Amino acid sequence: MSEESTNKTILKVDDLSVNFQVRGKTLKAIHHVSLDLHDGETLAIVGESGSGKSVLTKTFTGMLEQNGKVVGGTIDYNGTRLTDIKTDKEWVKYRGKELATIFQDPMTSLDPIHTIGSQISEVIVKHQGKSKAEAKKMAIQLMTRTGITDAARRYSDYPFQYSGGMRQRIVIAIALACHPKILICDEPTTALDVTTQAQILDLIRELKNEYKFSMIFITHDLGVVASIADRIAVMYSGRIIEIGTCDEIFYDPRHPYTWSLLSSLPQLATKGDNLYSIPGTPPSLYADIKGDAFAPRNPFALKADFKAEPPMFKISDTHYAQTWLLDPRAPKIEKPKIIQNLHERMEKQMESDFMKRAETEDIADAN
Repeated sequence: MSEESTNKTILKVDDLSVNFQVRGKTLKAIHHVSLDLHDGETLAIVGESGSGKSVLTKTFTGMLEQNGKVVGGTIDYNGTRLTDIKTDKEWVKYRGKELATIFQDPMTSLDPIHTIGSQISEVIVKHQGKSKAEAKKMAIQLMTRTGITDAARRYSDYPFQYSGGMRQRIVIAIALACHPKILICDEPTTALDVTTQAQILDLIRELKNEYKFSMIFITHDLGVVASIADRIAVMYSGRIIEIGTCDEIFYDPRHPYTWSLLSSLPQLATKGDNLYSIPGTPPSLYADIKGDAFAPRNPFALKADFKAEPPMFKISDTHYAQTWLLDPRAPKIEKPKIIQNLHERMEKQMESDFMKRAETEDIADAN
């Protein structure tokens, strides 16, 4: 986790709502979301597919689809109200240069008919005003820094000549070529194998410390953010239902949905037992939801959950959760047994993962 985080707010989202018009119907994707990103920190946004994670961060860079619209709330970045920006020409000053995004599939970010090096150089020329010769030199340096061996020779390669992990390294290099203040990582490791995933996470962590940017890390897997996040926001059905520091979310979670996400971590599976899965499916985003959106899937649901949406209860200065279980009148319910000793189990798992990676690296070095 970052040691550079300060209390200065670099990005502030206040009561944001986003709707889409689909076949004459209104799809409510984001509901009254508020959050802050502090200078130098890593904020992870976690939740199942369709919870609104990517839609939320697309509003930060003006990349909503044409049928999407911010219908309420504000987004402020370093004194600029981003929700007041209406044209792509205005967004050019911020998109890429101030806020850059790394997407899940690097092939959607790379042009297959242009060389790897030229795509990095183009960004450097556009955003830093360098000459083509200077841009090429800087591009090769970025390729080397992001782990591409023999970068000068591979500058003229095409995307199809690279593996998935190498392509993702190039996408990271392109994002860093803009020198952004905020890097948004949208499921950057989902399409990669476990070993490559760990390498990319290590690289992102190193680069963050080196380039001093703030980061928003989107994932559906809480296990991925355990070693990278300062704070975690849990999203469900377009709402943030819990937010806190990494330790608070992992070791003192309060919302039953967060309990379910933690219970389904593969790291907690016992050999011979079935891996826990959350029953049911998320609600339709077309429907007007009464009460707590998670109530129909929640084995700990109270009667109040089906009648009224709970407020956001304060647990500490950094920890908030939107669940009626925190109401003083609610019965005391313990979190599931599988996550009651999570700290000890996670430490053992991390130690085991470290030993396995060390053995893999020793074998690779020996060969």
